[in-house]
Amino acid sequence: MSQPPTAPAFAEMTVGAHRLALLKDGAQAYPAMLEAIAGARRTICLETYILRGDRTGQRFAEALKERAAAGVEVNVLFDAWGSSVSSSFLDGLRRAGVRPLAFRPLDLSAPLGKVARRDHRKALIVDGVIAFTGGLNLSDDYAAPEHGGADWRDTHLRIEGPAAAELQYFFLRTWQRTGGAPIDDERYGYAERRPDPAVQIISNDLPRRRHRHGIRDAYRLTIERARRRIFITNAYFLPPLRIIHALSAAARRGVDVRIMVAGTTDVPAVLLASRAIYGHLLDAGARLFEWRGRVLHAKTAVVDGLWSTVGSTNLDSQSLRMNLEVNAVVSHRGFAGAMERMFADDLAHCREITVARWARRPLWERAASWTAYLARDWL
Repeated sequence: MSQPPTAPAFAEMTVGAHRLALLKDGAQAYPAMLEAIAGARRTICLETYILRGDRTGQRFAEALKERAAAGVEVNVLFDAWGSSVSSSFLDGLRRAGVRPLAFRPLDLSAPLGKVARRDHRKALIVDGVIAFTGGLNLSDDYAAPEHGGADWRDTHLRIEGPAAAELQYFFLRTWQRTGGAPIDDERYGYAERRPDPAVQIISNDLPRRRHRHGIRDAYRLTIERARRRIFITNAYFLPPLRIIHALSAAARRGVDVRIMVAGTTDVPAVLLASRAIYGHLLDAGARLFEWRGRVLHAKTAVVDGLWSTVGSTNLDSQSLRMNLEVNAVVSHRGFAGAMERMFADDLAHCREITVARWARRPLWERAASWTAYLARDWL
């Protein structure tokens, strides 16, 4: 099956033992992912919160089927809550040799905490050496307009190097704990875990208490140590009080704190709830920007021109306390510079929420924001 040409990445560079490519939107990410799938020789592990049987889902399904028919072990883990795929779509994958697995199908007899904890990761690992992670699910929402998509604004990362094996490690742990088909260990054994401090993978793992707060703590500690600037892009911005206080404290000590949120969103209740905390941040000196135009879905941050993260994690209760998430953390000035350029480009699509604008908001909006904020743990 012919694949669309791979668009040039926003930025590509060598970082430690890795080769990284910063990918902007589905227009760059999807062709790069399909190209990697087409080159698979041993294994493909695909994990996503949303898998749909639309045009984008079919494109990926055909690519996965082709590799499975060539003898590649293809595992697909999708969240049963977030996804929308038919039985015929899944049967077609199985007939071709692909192994799809739904994460926690809805079970009304299960404890509420178990039902609410979803697999929100987005990861693709090919042969244990090439991987992708970030904010993009697999649906037409993220695809380029020429492919029938809505062109949502999102950020993904292509990783070639040891961190790919780290992503594979977390995938296989979840696959096995979720009851996935047996793994052919010989296919995966050569991808040894050799962590590189320049590119780290942080994940909320399945055990309830182990590694549950790794991503939250990485954000908080980095914010507390920031000295010059903090640029955050987060589509669903409802952080816990400790992170709100850390951001406010950073702004008060003179750090340039800029936060970009989704003014155009698929979940309006989150935007209303998020606005309830604007006043606290603005009073501290932070700057807030609401994205306009197509939907913003990205989850990224860059701090002090050195520390950067790209991943699936929203700064909200569901992501930081409940869901399975994964973020790549990169410590490299060149990569951070690319992240800052991307942030600056995106500011052109935003409206800044100033103190004066905030003070003029109507009474109904204030009431709606606080009402939504009361339900923040479930948004």
